Amino acid sequence: MEETKHVHTHSLPDGTVIEHVHEDAGAQGHGHSHSHTHTHTHTKAVLNRLSRAIGHLESIRRMVEDGRDCSEVLIQLSAVKAAINNTGKVILQDHIEHCIVDAVESGDKEALEELNKAIDRFMK
Repeated sequence: MEETKHVHTHSLPDGTVIEHVHEDAGAQGHGHSHSHTHTHTHTKAVLNRLSRAIGHLESIRRMVEDGRDCSEVLIQLSAVKAAINNTGKVILQDHIEHCIVDAVESGDKEALEELNKAIDRFMK
């Protein structure tokens, strides 16, 4: 199956220009198993946030292994949960700014349905 690249540029109301690349395999489009890769503006920030959350979670595991007070562990778990939720918000913002803008421009209703499903799962 032949791969094609599509470069998309979007101008936001504040004047920010966002460019991303879609690499599609054959005739598969945006809403079909998301077979393309994305280049987003927040990828580095998301990876940094995830690395910090992973490190924090590992320290919580050590707290449990060391028999630390349950209240302390719960407070630290709450902090990790908040960090993960905030990371999800950054990913969602990036997705809306890039993928959803492209989907709306191309009339891809399946991508919008997938976004709704993802938001429902994320909010639980």
